[in-house]
Amino acid sequence: MSRLMLVCAAVVGLATALPAAAQFQKPEDAVKYRKASFQVMATHFGRIGAMANGRVPFNGPAAAANADVVAFVANLPFAGFVDGTSGTDKGEPKANVWSERAKFDAAAKKMQEEVAKLATAAKANNLDQLKAAFGAAAGTCKACHDDFRVQ
Repeated sequence: MSRLMLVCAAVVGLATALPAAAQFQKPEDAVKYRKASFQVMATHFGRIGAMANGRVPFNGPAAAANADVVAFVANLPFAGFVDGTSGTDKGEPKANVWSERAKFDAAAKKMQEEVAKLATAAKANNLDQLKAAFGAAAGTCKACHDDFRVQ
């Protein structure tokens, strides 16, 4: 029995030690995953932005629900940034994502922190708090796009 547990523990350990790139069969799979994650984030973030900018009436429960989706999905796309997936077309990641990986990862973490604050602010059901948190979160998105995304 203990031998079986040891083997299982070794298999689990090896499986979790594989690089993130191993979860994708081809670089194109990583790109599709990354783009899909960002598309979901953008859709829900845009709904909050429409409220924050007065294009649609403020709806606290809807803002909170959308912010929860953004905060959850914000953790997903970064597994899709694997070597060999940069490009030169508009919207693609620049090559410096990999040459400045620590800076890129710090920008991702900052965005994740700000969208978590946005989710908290949205639950307060207060438009002014939502606007402030939305602005801060949007600023992290813009900063990352400016530094790491082909314009």
